[in-house]
Amino acid sequence: MPTGVALRDARGQLFRAAERILLRDGPNALTSRAVTAEAGCAKGVLHRHFDDFDTFLTELVQDRVRRIDAQAAALRAAAGTGAVADHLTRALTDVFDSVALGIVKLLTFRDEVRARLRRERPVGMPVAEEATAMIASYLAAERDLGRIADDADVDILALTLVGSGHLLFAGREGAAPAEEEVRRVVDTVLAGVVREPDRLRRRQSAPR
Repeated sequence: MPTGVALRDARGQLFRAAERILLRDGPNALTSRAVTAEAGCAKGVLHRHFDDFDTFLTELVQDRVRRIDAQAAALRAAAGTGAVADHLTRALTDVFDSVALGIVKLLTFRDEVRARLRRERPVGMPVAEEATAMIASYLAAERDLGRIADDADVDILALTLVGSGHLLFAGREGAAPAEEEVRRVVDTVLAGVVREPDRLRRRQSAPR
């Protein structure tokens, strides 16, 4: 029997293999044997890097969370440029790609993984919680720049955007919603909150 091949970045390749299985077959198909077979490595490789399979799955979720953290920094840096709705449309599309939705399904399916994550984060759902914090931080930055109304509740806006975005993406089998559909959700949630460019210019040039 072949024992597989050596992996230069074993952890990363095992994570990507698990994501491909999630996309193709769903969380029920995730087993240590399936992951190592997908990665093309020996079965013992996974257990050399992780204490057990639930540890592997827990770190798979944390890997996705770290990617959202990196996305959050880029989104906040974009504050003050382009259109607010455009940034948020892209952010929601990136957050709720098929892998992230698979991660959410995995957390529903694997009680032990959910319990382990709960020890570190007593409240909130991983991925959704980070996405909400990311969007709230970005909206707060835009509010400081005057592109969002001063009295806007950025926490509630972020929660509404993430909740609506999750329902929009999770309700599809196969193809993701079109960009126009995501933009419609963003525009509806932000209606009356985003300051129009001409109004913003008048506000900035008004005598103080």
